[in-house]
Amino acid sequence: MEIKEKKPRGQALAEFKQFIWNPRTREFLGRTGSSWALILLFYLVFYAFLTALFSLTMWVMLQTIDEYTPKYTDRLSNPGLMIRPKTDSLDIVYNVSDSSSWNASVSALNNFLLSYNDSNQADNNVPCNFTSGYNLQDDSGDVRNHPKTACQFNRSLLASCSGDDDPTYGYSRGTPCVLIKMNRVINFRPEPLFTNQTYVTVNCSAPKSADGLLATYFPSSSSADANSYGILSLKYFPYYGKKAQTNYTQPIVAVQFSNLTMNTDYNIKCAIYAKNIKFETRDNFAGRVNFKLRVNQ
Repeated sequence: MEIKEKKPRGQALAEFKQFIWNPRTREFLGRTGSSWALILLFYLVFYAFLTALFSLTMWVMLQTIDEYTPKYTDRLSNPGLMIRPKTDSLDIVYNVSDSSSWNASVSALNNFLLSYNDSNQADNNVPCNFTSGYNLQDDSGDVRNHPKTACQFNRSLLASCSGDDDPTYGYSRGTPCVLIKMNRVINFRPEPLFTNQTYVTVNCSAPKSADGLLATYFPSSSSADANSYGILSLKYFPYYGKKAQTNYTQPIVAVQFSNLTMNTDYNIKCAIYAKNIKFETRDNFAGRVNFKLRVNQ
């Protein structure tokens, strides 16, 4: 086996310096100036081509995108429902005699309803006096009808759940209010179950509860009817998107629960009823929401 002799330290350092710069051949790192120039020119052209190709691809893709409306909305054909106040577990549990147990819920409702104040609605949205049909604001060809207006939804429509007369929303009296809202879906138009209706309905129930839980809705189909239900007027639809309809305030239904049996769990199911809203077994939030309500004493 041939044993290579170790070069002296000075010789190795001299060879390394010569590799960095060879004054005899005028090479830098083993290449002449012309060789380095060709390499730099190649990479300059190569990366310029990649940049141009990427820019062209992005430009072509952007031509197919509407800046106001998502291109694909097939996964959002069925709007979901959600409640306020909202907790991670969707449980509303509190002690009626302990204000610290329901203060957070009251604060959450206050914050959520700020944009629904009558003064804010008067400043940002328009009064819609028509009682039938959708609030259609279609574009005219390539001419954009922007910004689109939105109908006022005043906080006062929530009556005893507005927080005006009762700043605790019924939580201090054991008759809590829960707000039901439908998630926004661009260009979605809920279809009433009956042709003479100008709204879609919201109803809440406790299927497994044997006692007489009462639910009062605001706004409702009839304030004088004990069997009334919550309503979402068609004039608040469709929603055209945040950029096209900047001041849109989605309609909500407030439900005030009463005749509750203390220290009892109520599994509440709230659903919105429309021809084009389907309940799916694999999605518990498609057109409905389930939550637990318990008032302790």
